[in-house]
Amino acid sequence: MSSARWGWRRRFGAALAVSAALTVVTAGGAQAAGETTTTDTSDNHQMGASIRAHDGVPQPGAVPSSVDASVPGIDVSSYQGSVNWASYWSAGKKFAYVKATEGTGYTNPDFTQQYNGSYHVGMIRGAYHYGRPDLSGGAAQADYFATHGGGWSKDGKTLPGTLDIEWGPNSDCYGLGASAMVAWIKAFSDEYHRKTTRWPVIYTATSWWSECTGNTGDFSSTNPLWVARYASSAGPLPYRWGFYTFWQYSSTPIDQDSFSADISRLKVLATG
Repeated sequence: MSSARWGWRRRFGAALAVSAALTVVTAGGAQAAGETTTTDTSDNHQMGASIRAHDGVPQPGAVPSSVDASVPGIDVSSYQGSVNWASYWSAGKKFAYVKATEGTGYTNPDFTQQYNGSYHVGMIRGAYHYGRPDLSGGAAQADYFATHGGGWSKDGKTLPGTLDIEWGPNSDCYGLGASAMVAWIKAFSDEYHRKTTRWPVIYTATSWWSECTGNTGDFSSTNPLWVARYASSAGPLPYRWGFYTFWQYSSTPIDQDSFSADISRLKVLATG
């Protein structure tokens, strides 16, 4: 096991109504002179959909030859509707991430059933936000997320929120250059930390990070990585991350994830 992974473990060991909002496309959410506004309309994108479209996926039913983890989990959104959590618990899934928000104009209509349902069967659960840098600033979206299901509590069963950052609706980088994209992610991360005291997990793909940040932006010392790669291994990781905390390795028959250590360390991550 790498010293970087042990370093992460030591650090952690020690220590929903849809609305529309008029917002501005800036890194931090504040309007600058000459900038135009865009309406943050309701939308619903599923975690990893654009990554699978971009990177491709193995044949249905293919699974990694090995998974560097001992805790299996899943992630869900409104596409799954009301989830039979007892069945997933019986199948051995011990954690779940639930989509809460997107931009500042969408909340998951199934969030309450999914978020509370996973908790009540015994899972450690968390919420995720689908980032939309084309609609509003990072700080504004972090605020929206934190107040619409993405908060954190030190109950030992709530994971820090996740920023899902991947290709836009047009399979692009939302019209942002590399430095502006990094600034947007940092604004989201900093504001979420200010609101909750936790650094958000960052969900992304190495291919996206390379294309849309130009392999810049070092979040490795603060933000746990959730890497998406549908293959027999997680492969090379995004810039400066030496290891992943979560790996989304399949979308069949539902998004399959793994945590990179045992259940005791997952509980530590939840506790903070």
